[in-house]
Formats: sequence, structure tokens, C-alpha cells
Amino acid sequence: MKSLLVINSSAAREGSVSRTLVEETVARLLEGNPFAQVVRRDLGEAPVPHLSTATLAGVRGIASTAEERSARALSDELIAELRAADTIVIGAPMYNFGIPSTLKAWFDYVLRAGITFRYTEAGPVGLLEGKRAIVIESRGGYYSEGATKALDSQEPHLRTLLGFVGIKDTTFVRVEKLAFGPEARQHAFDEARVQLGQLLPENQYMRAA
Repeated sequence: MKSLLVINSSAAREGSVSRTLVEETVARLLEGNPFAQVVRRDLGEAPVPHLSTATLAGVRGIASTAEERSARALSDELIAELRAADTIVIGAPMYNFGIPSTLKAWFDYVLRAGITFRYTEAGPVGLLEGKRAIVIESRGGYYSEGATKALDSQEPHLRTLLGFVGIKDTTFVRVEKLAFGPEARQHAFDEARVQLGQLLPENQYMRAA
């Protein structure tokens, strides 16, 4: 692994669970390859602008206005960062059962026909294969099973978006019951750290390619 893309999407800074675990994951990954290039996108601090009538054509069609050209340039930049990375670490808190709108906006700029995916007679094909994603999902409630599982539009959406561009080697680390009190919160942290420890034993995924 030579390049790591780190995406934080939490609107919170102090006390953010997803940010904390993203940074712990990155630190552990870099132990195995301290010279790996790290590119960071903090969508909470510096959000990607949502598409609008003034910018949509720049991402999807011909860029003829200044706003469209700016949107196309940003799309090109974000895609270049994603294409260059072998591993992507994403912090994705659950907001109202889904992903933050800022993270959705990032995907709106990187999902481009003919660039990150293409249409075929057999269906769409992702063009960014061979990458690995680790997604930290922080949740106030519990959505892994039971009646509330049907409310989870966070993980299915992320799995679809990543898979659509060919990123199918994806691990989701769920940090749940964070709003159930201090003990439940600490237990959620502990379980997530155990999963990450099993996911990255002896930094096997960070050895130089």
C-alpha cells in the first residue's frame, strides 16, 4: 500500500466517535508503512458543495460556465485522489438513518460515467477495482438486527455507492448504541477496536507492495 485516502464526514469535532476511530485506524495502518502518502478530506470542516442548477452540468455534461468549470475541476481533483489511493478510510456517522449530506455530495462528484464507472449491456461496471475501503459507522442506536434494521439506510447506501465504482473489498465497522449511556458507549468503542485489531493484524495490509 502506497497511498491512503482519509475521509471524515462528521459535523462534530470534539468527541466525535467516527473521527476518533478513523484516526486510530490511520495511525495503525501507518505503523506498517510510515512513508505511505496520506491525503485527507474533512467534509465536516470543508464540505464539498452540493450540486445545484449552476453546477450539475459541469459534473455530468459540458462545462461552459465558470460555475460548471469549477465543479468539473473539483470533480477531477476528487476523482484523482480516489484513483490514486489503494486504501480508503471513511468516517461515516449516521444522521437520521443515513449518511451525512456532505458525504453524499462527495460521492456525487466522484461518480462519473466513463470515468469511475461505465454502462454496458450487462449493466454498470465500476472502473476503480483493486482498492480496499474501511468504513467506520457511528450510530446512536442499534440497527444491526431486529425491528430497527429496516431503518438503516446508511450502510446499504454506502455499500452500493462504493460497489458502483468497483470498490467491493469493503469492511464496515459498526459503532452502535452510543446514545445508550456511558457504559454502552465505552463497550461500543471497545468492540470496534477489537474488530479493527482483527482487521489489521500485524499491519499485514500496509506492507509495501
